[in-house]
Amino acid sequence: MSLIVLGTASHVGKSVTVAALCRALYRRGIPVAPFKSQNMSLNSYVTADGSEIGIAQAVQAFAAGVEPVADMNPILLKPKGDQVSQVVLLGQPYKDVQIRDYYAETDMLLEEAVSAFERVRRRFGHVVVEGAGGAAEVNLYDRDIANIRLARRLALPIVLVADIERGGVFAQVYGTLALLPEDIRPLVVGVIVNKFRGDTGLFASGVVKLEELTGVPVLGVVPYVDIPLPSEDSLSIADKGHRATGRPVRIAVVRLPRISNFTDFELLEQHASVDYVLPGASLAGYDCIILPGTKNTVEDFAVLQRHGTGEELRLARERGVPVIGICGGYQMLGRRIVDAGIESDTPADYRGFGLLDVVTAFTGYHKTTVQVRRRASGPGPILSRMGEVDGYEIHMGETERGDLPEAFAGEGAATPDGLVFGTYMHGLFQNPGAANALLAYLSERRGVAFEPMPAVRGEGALGTTASYDDLARHFEEHVDMDAIMEYFVDATVR
Repeated sequence: MSLIVLGTASHVGKSVTVAALCRALYRRGIPVAPFKSQNMSLNSYVTADGSEIGIAQAVQAFAAGVEPVADMNPILLKPKGDQVSQVVLLGQPYKDVQIRDYYAETDMLLEEAVSAFERVRRRFGHVVVEGAGGAAEVNLYDRDIANIRLARRLALPIVLVADIERGGVFAQVYGTLALLPEDIRPLVVGVIVNKFRGDTGLFASGVVKLEELTGVPVLGVVPYVDIPLPSEDSLSIADKGHRATGRPVRIAVVRLPRISNFTDFELLEQHASVDYVLPGASLAGYDCIILPGTKNTVEDFAVLQRHGTGEELRLARERGVPVIGICGGYQMLGRRIVDAGIESDTPADYRGFGLLDVVTAFTGYHKTTVQVRRRASGPGPILSRMGEVDGYEIHMGETERGDLPEAFAGEGAATPDGLVFGTYMHGLFQNPGAANALLAYLSERRGVAFEPMPAVRGEGALGTTASYDDLARHFEEHVDMDAIMEYFVDATVR
């Protein structure tokens, strides 16, 4: 048997709930895998065979103790701006489409999603399915292949997740259930109230009232918990902002309009004060500046130019502040960006920020997606300490390095002093060794002590084994797992 996890809205905790369920079942010896038919996110992950999926499904797969595969997220939408998204179908770029044109292909995409679900079920056994956004978007019912139309085809039991942190949980649950189509509403077997702050016992009367109003059992009230797992999408970055952590080392990540894979820096957030700084804001006072990845290098570069970020970067370089570019940020740090009409509608040749003597060309609709393991080979006090690192590349365009030293064996570029470098490797600073190298150097410059984190290979980019187990224990403590296990009764418990 399998389950569908739907939400009353976006950001209520569906992804974390699915990860927790997958881990709890895995700990019981029950084979399980995650599935999300359609995801919209700029945080993505590359599987072992070079397929691209949403990072949340990769996290859920590792929680379930299985390798991520494209079928777990058959449709990934990556917004490019101006109501255009790149459609990644079964792990590979399909096309760039206007949203109105995308809806014309709903029927075909639903069939692809259902077929992918069946392959996941045959291969892995049980499946925990995640919906997208809010389940009761009534204006989308005819084309909602992530919630209603998928639920109708799969006919699986549904658990509804609501977020009490922002208030209005009674209206969320009651309204969602009332608006669900008549054939879908009976599939809802339980409600989980998520992100409760304080003593959950104080909501006991609320549980009774919810069950009286809806006739659906409340399976649990889950307290808010901060367990380090990668963020799913752009809504999560709004929770970051400027953090007054009290940590002496300060790192600025430029918050590009189309920022992608900002999960690259979530390990650094645990050990330094990491601010996501808007274009135009001053970069003075930071110990390190990072230009992250982006879904559209050319258009985000133009925004930074208009807001004077180039001058801020040059001033930082003069102060001896390390400047690091990841993927699209690496391309922007170069001398030139040549676009043959791939990134934008009009072919053009742009002068980059010029901190690295490299040239990037976008000449065709081809995307590099690959997992990598490389040894840092660049000069200077940061790269020389990193050693071997794991990561993954997701990018369009090719970069010529010229005479500069490589940052990593076979890839990237660095200045001779190593204080400016760029790489296509996402997940670089999710390697404890790389994070230690950067933070140790920045701490030395600040004159403060730094305690290196343990370097465990294979843990960091998608969370640690301990994180998944902590999540499962937290979930199991506050949710009626016996009720949930009824929907996995055909499982063989070892």
